[in-house]
Parts: sequence; structure tokens; C-alpha cells
Amino acid sequence: MVRRITALLTMLIIFAAAAAQAAVAPVSFSDVVKKTRDGVVNISTTKTVTRKMPDIFHDEFFRKFFGDQFNAPNNGGKPQEYKTNSLGSGFVIDAAGLIVTNNHVIDDADEIVIKLNDKHEFKATVVGKDPMTDLALIKIDPKGVKLSPIKLGDSNSAEVGDWVVAIGNPLGLEWTVTAGIISGKARALGSGPYDNFMQTDASINPGNSGGPLLNLEGEVVGINTAIIPSGQGLGFAVPVNMLKDILPKLKKGKVDRGWLGVTVQSLDDKIAQGLGLENEEGALIADVVKGDPADKAGIKAGDVVVAINGKPVKDSRELINIVGGYEPNMVVKLTVVRDGKKREIPVKLGLRKDDNSTSVSPAEPDISKPIAVKELDAATAKKFGVEGGVIVTSIDETTNAFNAGLRSGDIILWINRQSVKSAEDFYAKYDKIKAGDVVFLKVVSRGSGRFIAFDK
Repeated sequence: MVRRITALLTMLIIFAAAAAQAAVAPVSFSDVVKKTRDGVVNISTTKTVTRKMPDIFHDEFFRKFFGDQFNAPNNGGKPQEYKTNSLGSGFVIDAAGLIVTNNHVIDDADEIVIKLNDKHEFKATVVGKDPMTDLALIKIDPKGVKLSPIKLGDSNSAEVGDWVVAIGNPLGLEWTVTAGIISGKARALGSGPYDNFMQTDASINPGNSGGPLLNLEGEVVGINTAIIPSGQGLGFAVPVNMLKDILPKLKKGKVDRGWLGVTVQSLDDKIAQGLGLENEEGALIADVVKGDPADKAGIKAGDVVVAINGKPVKDSRELINIVGGYEPNMVVKLTVVRDGKKREIPVKLGLRKDDNSTSVSPAEPDISKPIAVKELDAATAKKFGVEGGVIVTSIDETTNAFNAGLRSGDIILWINRQSVKSAEDFYAKYDKIKAGDVVFLKVVSRGSGRFIAFDK
């Protein structure tokens, strides 16, 4: 009898669990659509582009075959202006007419026209834009028309596997709804220093850009931004918390960011070992720009930033995002590890400007050694502001050094924390390292400093 009761209870528990699990998956997304659809807008833009057209009609070779029958006007191949049109999406965030979209949707547009779901149309003006996150804020005068703002959610609380809905105008098909799940978070696509995309398999196509990615409560958790045409189910959205962080700045028309003046890289086990660290957490300062805030504060290449104002820093990308969130001229306290010891260093941040990098051309190849180097000439040393060091002239592609990222044209400044003064000095120090031990290099690569570590 007891066994039967136990079996019955077990079956009831299983059925209850299955029912609870089934309740998680929505039967329909119509409630989300009804709640938010009126807040999604169609954005059409007109842009003037100038192109230089080849004057083929008056080319002697062309006329030899086709004669003068075309009688085309002779513009001498001069630049001509053309009007181009494009479509995108956006969503209303307040009843006064503020609309969020992607920067690339409205950038350089001569005219921006907003169409609501009820077919009302308005011309829009740009309030503020931020190319680094590809976000923009535009505004319309609703002229008495009632708008339907969509609530901004919390992308930090959104989890991989959560259901999401995308609404937009893919390929010009207005107010198209697609659904899927959050496939990943914190994706870096190489599009900029603030890459932090949310990945989704909800179908996103050209024209969806700027539209909302919604949770089941009808809240925006992301702004649809990018697709990978060669991949299926690969859509990407800017997390809504990134928008919320810069929204006050967008409303003022300009997004100013804090600036340290450093080149950073994340740690791996070899670099951590080379620096004598216990773990791989933190952002490694690979290079410091002379005269910039970090340099003035005493930050040095080789320092590892583990916290800012007491907030832990996991990696280089997190450091860039945290610093960028502060206003220029703010004083922040960096916790760094130097020579195995923690120290607190206050830094007054500067203003971040557009990145400009310079690369060094590879020197003449030399295949006599796995890593072949030669002294820097005075002009190259002056160009990159370095003293001493050697330039890599060739590298064996089968070596651990090559696999770790060392390339021809890289400038090696020191090896295992010792400065390199000449090619002979480099080889002497390199030869002393035993096979299997870590080789730790400070290099200037493509105009920026970084660290490379590998087993010899």
C-alpha cells in the first residue's frame, strides 16, 4: 500500500513539474505585440551622395565600337550628386516624441521621416548620436497625436535562454514580428571599443536596425543592430542598459567619455605567469600614452588594473566600458597590481577622442633564426617614441611565438621584464631562457603597446 502511495505521489510530482515547465513556453506572443507594436516606428531616410562617374560615353575606345549615337552630355567625369533612400526601425521612449534608433540608420541623412503604426508621418530631427555604440536619439513633434512609449527593461537581468521578440521593418516589410531566445551575451564583434552585444536567434534582417528586442513583459532589453549575412539565427542587439547609461548624454546632444590614455589587453595564463599573478582577472596596461591622464598619474606599462573606485575589473573590455561611463575630468581611484603588490592610484580622466593608430612596416625578412630581429633605426624609434628595442624581421610560423601573436614588424622593447638594447642583447637574453619556460615580451604592434607570452 505504501509503495502504491509513493508511486502515485511520484507521478503527481512529475506531472506537476511538466505542467510548470510547459507554462514557461508561451502559447502566443500576441500580448507582447499588442502591448508594444504602436511604439515601434518605421524610419525612412534620404541622403545625398557624391560619386565620380567615368566619362565612358566620350571615351575614344567606347566611341570606336558604338559611334556617336548616344550623344551623351560631356561632364568630363566630374562628381555628380545622387539621392539615396534607406529604411530602418526605431521605438518611442516618451510621449513628447523622443525615439531611439541606430546611429547608422540616420547618420548623414538629409531628411528623416517617421511613420507610426497608425500611418501618421512626421519629419524628425537628430537630438544626439553615438557612433561608438551605434545608438542615436531623434525627435518628432507629435502635434497632438498620442504616442505609445515602450518601457526600457533591464538587460543585466535578461538571461541566455529567455524568450525575446523583435519588431521592425526587415526588407521594407513594415511591423514584422519575429521571436526567438537570447543566444548569448557580451559578444564582441570587433566593431568598436564598446562591443558588448546581446546575441539572439530571433530573425533579424536589414531594416530591423534600430528596432526593439523585447522580453515577454513587453520591455526593451536590446536595440537590434547587426546581422551576419552568412550565418542563420545570428542577430545582435545593443543591451538596453548601455542605452540607459548614455541616454542623459544623448539628450544633451553629445556623448563625452572618460579617457585614461592607455592600451589595454586581457590576461591569459602565460601572461599572468610572466607577471607573477595568482589569477587572470584584471586588465593589463600594455602601453601608456605620454602626457595623457594615466601617464600623469604614474600608471606604468605592466600594471594590472583590478578595480576602479572599488568596483572589480574582470578584463580589458570591462575596464574600457567602466572608464567610458565616467565623465571627463572626474577623478577615479585605480587599484593596480605592480610587482605583486596592490596600490591605489588616483587619476583625473581626460576626454576620449577618436582612435588613431599607426602601424610599422615590416623590415626585410631574415629566415636564419626562429625569431629574427635587428636594431631600430633612429627615425622609427622617434616615430613610436621608444628607446632601445629591436624590430622583428621574420618569424617561423611553426613557433609558439607566432601562435601567441608575434609578427614581423613588431618592436620588442623588453624580454622577461628586462630591457632590450640591441639584437645581440635580445639573443643573449632569449638564449638564457630554458626550453619550456615562459618567454614574456613587451612589444609595440601596429602602433600600440601590448604583451605577448609563450612557452619557449
